[in-house]
Amino acid sequence: MEFTTPLIEATLLRRYKRFLADVRLGDGEVITVHTANTGSMLGCAEPGSRVWLSRSESTTRKYPYSWEITETTAGVLVGINTALPNALVQEAIEAGVIGELQGYQSVRGEVAYGAERSRIDWLLEDGGEQAACYVEVKNVTAAVADTAIFPDAVSARGAKHLRELMGVVAAGQRGVLCFCVQRNDVTAVRPADEIDAVYGKTLREALQNGVEAVAYQAEVTPTGIALRRSLPVMC
Repeated sequence: MEFTTPLIEATLLRRYKRFLADVRLGDGEVITVHTANTGSMLGCAEPGSRVWLSRSESTTRKYPYSWEITETTAGVLVGINTALPNALVQEAIEAGVIGELQGYQSVRGEVAYGAERSRIDWLLEDGGEQAACYVEVKNVTAAVADTAIFPDAVSARGAKHLRELMGVVAAGQRGVLCFCVQRNDVTAVRPADEIDAVYGKTLREALQNGVEAVAYQAEVTPTGIALRRSLPVMC
């Protein structure tokens, strides 16, 4: 996925109220930008960090700039916009990058399903006898040493989605959890038990009951982001 217009470099001053951040542009102007990330952004929101912004042409948006990428203290670029992973996964499926999700004729998004009234990120179907595949996408930005971790904050919603995928598998379909890792300095993904023990326990239960977990790592640059390679999921 290429950004349609060049991103704007800035310096992060602070992140607050979950969806807002103040940054300083190159000319010294301080502006408030939208932050599309509900997590803690562990290690990705340090004051003084370099960040990159996109600008919307919409005349109705209160905050026309959106925070897309941050540079960690170690110099690693991380994609923090959680509105992007679904599109990145779709692009990777269509390009044949995600081998586990090939062989389907249609890809539909935001389809209602499950006993807890959820919406699946992607529903893959082939129109034949092959079982439908329900794909839940999770954006991964945090890391400990060389391992990416998820979630970076307690996530009751994440555990709910795992229960829904278990229900899908019990009904004879495929349930796949896809970690979209928007940083290139890690070699594996694991549940962040130290942050959300319930999520880790539920993930292991889901895997024992037939849910599949895959992880794909993105190449992140100020010109574009794309999933490139598979990573092991360590549970």
